[in-house]
Amino acid sequence: MALEIKNLTKQYNKHKTGLTDYSITIEKGVLGLLGPNGAGKSTLMKIIATISKPTTGTLFLDGVDIVKDPDHIRKILGYLPQDFGVYPNLNAYEFLEYIGAMKGVGGSNLRKRIDMLLEGVNLTADAKRPIGTYSGGMKQRIGIAQALLNDPKILIFDEPTVGLDPEERVRFRQLISDLADDCIIILSSHIVSDIETIADEVAIMQNGKLLEKAEQPDIIKLVEGRVFELLIDNSELTALKTNQLVIDTSRQKDKTRVRYILKTSAHEPASTLVNATLEDAYLFLTQNKA
Repeated sequence: MALEIKNLTKQYNKHKTGLTDYSITIEKGVLGLLGPNGAGKSTLMKIIATISKPTTGTLFLDGVDIVKDPDHIRKILGYLPQDFGVYPNLNAYEFLEYIGAMKGVGGSNLRKRIDMLLEGVNLTADAKRPIGTYSGGMKQRIGIAQALLNDPKILIFDEPTVGLDPEERVRFRQLISDLADDCIIILSSHIVSDIETIADEVAIMQNGKLLEKAEQPDIIKLVEGRVFELLIDNSELTALKTNQLVIDTSRQKDKTRVRYILKTSAHEPASTLVNATLEDAYLFLTQNKA
């Protein structure tokens, strides 16, 4: 299974562009989308989910044009948008049965699948409470359950861990890992650690364009040997920011510990070379392009 996106552009008006000449091929496994606000992640996901149409460009799923034939992907699609809404007077069972009817999922096994999904997102104990009484994190979990209801082969999650506590984020990651062998999973997050833990490949976006797409080790190689840490006087920080790409600082009494990426060929005196991370590579790519 492969989703091929070629030269995709989404022009909202003459002043606003969501995507520009965007091309990417997505296959089975987890693709993590990283990018600052306004990078075009949600726009891309809405177009793949056939909620929005591109201005120009093509999308093919196994050779079928899903812009012309959206039902080809809709029947195997699970989607959790960033602005997911619920019916507050329904409980979890009623809501998922309603979503099942909307998706054409029914029969004697539906209740068993709902029970399995509610257990998977840790909502079994609260399943008969009105969703309107749920916390934000619980509503997010019911959103994850509805995305999985039709046993989809393509899953799109837009910021799925927002509102989840650390334990539930771990549970979500495990749930996705269990599905990754048989599905295309597209996951956006502003939390780099979520992408780092779960994604097979990473696509870094900015201003509606694709900056880089590769497996995580290959993304990280872009900054290997270029990331350093240094302890300096607080008064020296401004000058350091002029010379190097500062990506993190932490105060330690009258000193500041700085993590930076080389802008030049020479590192600062007394610096220590450290292991590069996905976050380092992400900041390097987006800040350099900015």
